[in-house]
Amino acid sequence: MKNVTAIIVAAGSGRRFGSPKQFALLRGRPVLAWSLDVFESHPRIGAIVVVLPDEKLGRDLKDGHKKITAVVTGGEQRQDSVFAGLLRVDPRRTAIVLVHDGARPLVTAEIIDRVIEGAEKKGAAVPVLALDDTVKEIKRGAVVRTLDRETLVRVQTPQGFALDLLQRALDRARADGFYGMDDAALVERLGAPVAAVRGEARNIKITSPGDIRSAEALLDD
Repeated sequence: MKNVTAIIVAAGSGRRFGSPKQFALLRGRPVLAWSLDVFESHPRIGAIVVVLPDEKLGRDLKDGHKKITAVVTGGEQRQDSVFAGLLRVDPRRTAIVLVHDGARPLVTAEIIDRVIEGAEKKGAAVPVLALDDTVKEIKRGAVVRTLDRETLVRVQTPQGFALDLLQRALDRARADGFYGMDDAALVERLGAPVAAVRGEARNIKITSPGDIRSAEALLDD
Protein backbone atom coordinates (compact mmCIF):
# COMPACT_ATOMS: atom_id res chain seq x y z
CA MET A 1 0.00 0.00 0.00
CA LYS A 2 1.45 3.37 -1.05
CA ASN A 3 0.64 5.28 2.15
CA VAL A 4 3.96 7.10 2.44
CA THR A 5 4.56 10.67 1.29
CA ALA A 6 8.05 12.10 0.97
CA ILE A 7 8.76 15.78 1.57
CA ILE A 8 12.01 16.67 -0.18
CA VAL A 9 13.39 19.84 1.39
CA ALA A 10 15.57 21.78 -1.05
CA ALA A 11 14.84 25.40 -0.18
CA GLY A 12 18.30 26.48 0.95
CA SER A 13 20.18 29.36 -0.65
CA GLY A 14 23.53 27.56 -0.52
CA ARG A 15 25.50 30.30 1.22
CA ARG A 16 28.31 27.95 2.24
CA PHE A 17 28.32 26.26 -1.16
CA GLY A 18 28.35 29.54 -3.07
CA SER A 19 25.12 28.80 -4.98
CA PRO A 20 22.02 26.65 -4.40
CA LYS A 21 23.69 23.26 -3.88
CA GLN A 22 20.54 21.32 -4.74
CA PHE A 23 20.97 22.48 -8.33
CA ALA A 24 24.73 21.83 -8.54
CA LEU A 25 25.57 19.25 -11.17
CA LEU A 26 26.50 15.72 -10.16
CA ARG A 27 27.47 13.70 -13.21
CA GLY A 28 25.67 16.22 -15.37
CA ARG A 29 22.40 16.19 -13.41
CA PRO A 30 21.22 18.38 -10.51
CA VAL A 31 21.88 16.97 -7.05
CA LEU A 32 18.16 17.22 -6.33
CA ALA A 33 17.29 15.01 -9.31
CA TRP A 34 19.33 12.14 -7.86
CA SER A 35 17.35 12.27 -4.61
CA LEU A 36 14.06 12.47 -6.47
CA ASP A 37 14.94 9.44 -8.60
CA VAL A 38 15.25 7.19 -5.55
CA PHE A 39 11.93 8.24 -4.03
CA GLU A 40 10.20 8.11 -7.41
CA SER A 41 11.24 4.49 -7.93
CA HIS A 42 10.50 3.28 -4.39
CA PRO A 43 7.34 1.12 -4.30
CA ARG A 44 6.16 2.42 -0.91
CA ILE A 45 6.25 6.09 -1.87
CA GLY A 46 2.87 7.24 -3.13
CA ALA A 47 3.51 10.98 -3.39
CA ILE A 48 6.38 13.48 -3.30
CA VAL A 49 6.19 17.11 -2.18
CA VAL A 50 9.20 19.24 -3.15
CA VAL A 51 10.08 22.43 -1.25
CA LEU A 52 12.24 24.92 -3.16
CA PRO A 53 13.46 28.52 -2.70
CA ASP A 54 10.82 29.45 -5.27
CA GLU A 55 8.22 27.04 -6.57
CA LYS A 56 8.76 28.45 -10.07
CA LEU A 57 12.13 26.69 -10.09
CA GLY A 58 10.33 23.34 -10.09
CA ARG A 59 8.58 23.67 -13.44
CA ASP A 60 10.60 20.88 -15.04
CA LEU A 61 10.84 18.56 -12.04
CA LYS A 62 7.77 16.53 -12.94
CA ASP A 63 9.45 15.34 -16.13
CA GLY A 64 10.39 11.82 -15.11
CA HIS A 65 9.05 12.25 -11.57
CA LYS A 66 5.35 11.50 -11.85
CA LYS A 67 4.88 11.05 -8.10
CA ILE A 68 5.44 14.75 -7.45
CA THR A 69 2.07 16.11 -6.34
CA ALA A 70 3.19 19.59 -5.28
CA VAL A 71 6.11 22.00 -5.52
CA VAL A 72 6.02 24.73 -2.90
CA THR A 73 8.10 27.71 -1.83
CA GLY A 74 10.01 27.21 1.41
CA GLY A 75 10.17 29.38 4.49
CA GLU A 76 12.84 31.43 6.21
CA GLN A 77 14.31 28.41 8.03
CA ARG A 78 14.33 24.72 7.22
CA GLN A 79 11.66 23.98 9.82
CA ASP A 80 9.39 26.53 8.14
CA SER A 81 10.00 24.78 4.83
CA VAL A 82 9.02 21.42 6.29
CA PHE A 83 5.81 23.01 7.59
CA ALA A 84 5.08 24.45 4.14
CA GLY A 85 5.57 21.03 2.61
CA LEU A 86 3.41 19.31 5.20
CA LEU A 87 0.50 21.59 4.32
CA ARG A 88 0.47 19.96 0.87
CA VAL A 89 0.45 16.36 2.12
CA ASP A 90 -2.86 14.60 1.50
CA PRO A 91 -3.96 13.13 4.87
CA ARG A 92 -6.43 10.82 3.13
CA ARG A 93 -3.61 8.96 1.42
CA THR A 94 -0.77 9.32 3.92
CA ALA A 95 0.04 7.46 7.12
CA ILE A 96 3.80 8.02 7.17
CA VAL A 97 5.75 11.13 6.12
CA LEU A 98 9.42 11.02 5.23
CA VAL A 99 11.40 14.27 5.36
CA HIS A 100 14.58 14.21 3.31
CA ASP A 101 17.29 16.75 2.53
CA GLY A 102 17.41 17.25 -1.22
CA ALA A 103 21.17 17.71 -0.85
CA ARG A 104 21.60 14.01 0.03
CA PRO A 105 21.70 12.54 -3.48
CA LEU A 106 22.98 9.07 -2.57
CA VAL A 107 20.11 7.96 -0.35
CA THR A 108 19.17 4.35 -1.01
CA ALA A 109 15.96 2.33 -1.10
CA GLU A 110 17.31 0.27 1.80
CA ILE A 111 17.57 3.32 4.07
CA ILE A 112 14.05 4.33 3.08
CA ASP A 113 12.81 0.82 3.91
CA ARG A 114 14.38 0.88 7.36
CA VAL A 115 13.04 4.35 8.19
CA ILE A 116 9.52 3.46 7.09
CA GLU A 117 9.58 0.27 9.15
CA GLY A 118 10.87 2.12 12.22
CA ALA A 119 8.25 4.87 11.88
CA GLU A 120 5.47 2.30 11.50
CA LYS A 121 6.59 0.53 14.65
CA LYS A 122 7.50 3.48 16.89
CA GLY A 123 5.83 6.51 15.32
CA ALA A 124 9.14 8.12 14.37
CA ALA A 125 12.53 6.93 13.10
CA VAL A 126 15.86 8.39 12.05
CA PRO A 127 18.87 6.78 10.32
CA VAL A 128 22.07 7.03 12.34
CA LEU A 129 25.79 6.33 12.10
CA ALA A 130 28.16 5.53 14.94
CA LEU A 131 30.99 7.94 15.74
CA ASP A 132 34.55 6.79 15.09
CA ASP A 133 36.38 9.70 16.69
CA THR A 134 36.64 10.72 20.33
CA VAL A 135 34.15 13.49 21.06
CA LYS A 136 34.77 16.34 23.50
CA GLU A 137 32.59 19.18 24.71
CA ILE A 138 34.27 22.58 24.59
CA LYS A 139 33.43 26.07 25.81
CA ARG A 140 35.34 29.24 24.93
CA GLY A 141 38.09 27.23 23.29
CA ALA A 142 38.72 24.87 26.21
CA VAL A 143 37.73 21.25 26.74
CA VAL A 144 35.01 20.79 29.34
CA ARG A 145 34.71 17.02 29.23
CA THR A 146 35.04 13.92 27.07
CA LEU A 147 31.74 12.42 26.00
CA ASP A 148 30.95 8.71 25.71
CA ARG A 149 30.82 8.16 21.98
CA GLU A 150 29.04 4.82 22.49
CA THR A 151 25.91 6.82 23.35
CA LEU A 152 26.30 9.35 20.51
CA VAL A 153 25.43 9.06 16.84
CA ARG A 154 25.36 11.12 13.66
CA VAL A 155 21.87 11.55 12.24
CA GLN A 156 20.92 11.50 8.56
CA THR A 157 17.76 11.82 6.51
CA PRO A 158 15.18 10.73 5.52
CA GLN A 159 13.52 10.95 8.90
CA GLY A 160 10.14 9.25 9.15
CA PHE A 161 7.06 10.08 11.18
CA ALA A 162 3.44 9.17 11.59
CA LEU A 163 1.63 12.04 9.90
CA ASP A 164 -0.36 13.15 12.95
CA LEU A 165 2.73 13.01 15.17
CA LEU A 166 4.79 15.25 12.90
CA GLN A 167 1.88 17.66 12.58
CA ARG A 168 1.49 17.92 16.36
CA ALA A 169 5.24 18.37 16.81
CA LEU A 170 5.42 21.18 14.24
CA ASP A 171 2.32 22.88 15.62
CA ARG A 172 3.74 22.81 19.15
CA ALA A 173 7.10 24.15 17.99
CA ARG A 174 5.45 26.99 16.08
CA ALA A 175 3.27 27.87 19.08
CA ASP A 176 6.34 27.93 21.34
CA GLY A 177 8.61 29.72 18.87
CA PHE A 178 11.00 26.76 19.06
CA TYR A 179 13.38 25.76 16.28
CA GLY A 180 15.03 22.36 16.56
CA MET A 181 18.21 20.97 15.06
CA ASP A 182 16.15 18.51 13.04
CA ASP A 183 12.57 17.30 12.70
CA ALA A 184 13.05 14.49 15.21
CA ALA A 185 13.96 17.05 17.88
CA LEU A 186 10.44 18.44 17.61
CA VAL A 187 8.96 15.00 18.19
CA GLU A 188 11.30 14.44 21.13
CA ARG A 189 9.87 17.59 22.75
CA LEU A 190 6.48 15.85 22.86
CA GLY A 191 8.01 12.95 24.79
CA ALA A 192 7.37 10.57 21.90
CA PRO A 193 9.89 7.79 21.13
CA VAL A 194 12.13 8.02 18.08
CA ALA A 195 13.61 4.79 16.74
CA ALA A 196 17.24 4.78 15.59
CA VAL A 197 17.78 2.69 12.46
CA ARG A 198 20.97 1.98 10.56
CA GLY A 199 22.11 4.72 8.22
CA GLU A 200 24.75 4.45 5.50
CA ALA A 201 28.10 6.19 5.21
CA ARG A 202 27.53 6.89 1.51
CA ASN A 203 24.39 8.90 2.31
CA ILE A 204 26.43 12.10 2.46
CA LYS A 205 25.08 15.65 2.45
CA ILE A 206 26.40 18.08 -0.13
CA THR A 207 27.57 21.19 1.73
CA SER A 208 30.69 22.25 -0.21
CA PRO A 209 32.02 21.83 -3.77
CA GLY A 210 34.37 19.15 -2.50
CA ASP A 211 31.38 17.03 -1.53
CA ILE A 212 30.43 16.80 -5.22
CA ARG A 213 33.76 15.11 -5.87
CA SER A 214 33.19 12.80 -2.91
CA ALA A 215 29.76 11.85 -4.25
CA GLU A 216 31.21 11.15 -7.69
CA ALA A 217 33.81 8.87 -6.11
CA LEU A 218 31.09 7.02 -4.20
CA LEU A 219 29.12 6.53 -7.41
CA ASP A 220 32.20 4.80 -8.84
CA ASP A 221 32.38 2.30 -5.93
